[in-house]
Amino acid sequence: MGIKKELGKQIKRLRIANGYTQEKLSELIEISQRALSSIELGNNFATAETIDKIIKVFNITEEDLFATDYLKESAELLNMINNNISKIGNNPEKLEIIYNLTKSLSRK
Repeated sequence: MGIKKELGKQIKRLRIANGYTQEKLSELIEISQRALSSIELGNNFATAETIDKIIKVFNITEEDLFATDYLKESAELLNMINNNISKIGNNPEKLEIIYNLTKSLSRK
């Protein structure tokens, strides 16, 4: 996946996580909704000025915005999760944390 698509997915993820519509975020970063949509789809790249505004709106760092390690296919993510769990072994404290986390996520 290219940098435009990865950045677009990250911006969309942040927008949704913060409860913004495309319309609201586009107002906050002073671009058109159509331009934001094109950025989120990975068709266009955000300008440096727009990136600065996005960072300020979400109160994140540049590193946070460009961190895209999590953008993997579901099967690959599941494999990575299983590998991490297998490394924990029989540590009861860590297993309890994982259990509680997965239990809370399955309620949604």
